[in-house]
Amino acid sequence: MPEPVDPIDPVAPNTVPASESGAPSHPTSTGLPSNVAAALACFPLIGGIIFYLLEKRDSFVRFYAMQSIIFGAAWILFGLVWRIFYSILASIPGIGVIFAFLLWLVWAAVNVAFLIILIIAIVKAFSGVRWDIPWVGPMARKQVDAL
Repeated sequence: MPEPVDPIDPVAPNTVPASESGAPSHPTSTGLPSNVAAALACFPLIGGIIFYLLEKRDSFVRFYAMQSIIFGAAWILFGLVWRIFYSILASIPGIGVIFAFLLWLVWAAVNVAFLIILIIAIVKAFSGVRWDIPWVGPMARKQVDAL
């Protein structure tokens, strides 16, 4: 038998108290639970922009959205800088092949590191834990707290 719906708070029967799950459970401006919205906001740049624009009340979601925007921008910036260095150093006659291989190794290692950080951020957000990505988290916190 379905639970009766409270006319004052129609979402109440579907929420789990934060004390039971450890995650914030109140709905956000988007209608999603706070931890789900924060986890979706973690997807670099696009998810962050969407949830930063849509979410007006929940600082937890806004923090992860801003962190995602900064993190995604850093990832893109790294890719652009890498391509510039790669095109310059790989074109050097004779030793360009060695530079190209070394730069490819750097590119692969950094992208794996970015991916691991992304996965950790999504898991932490879904768990309801506010986790600062090194160097990015403090910047995101300043931006969210300033508004």
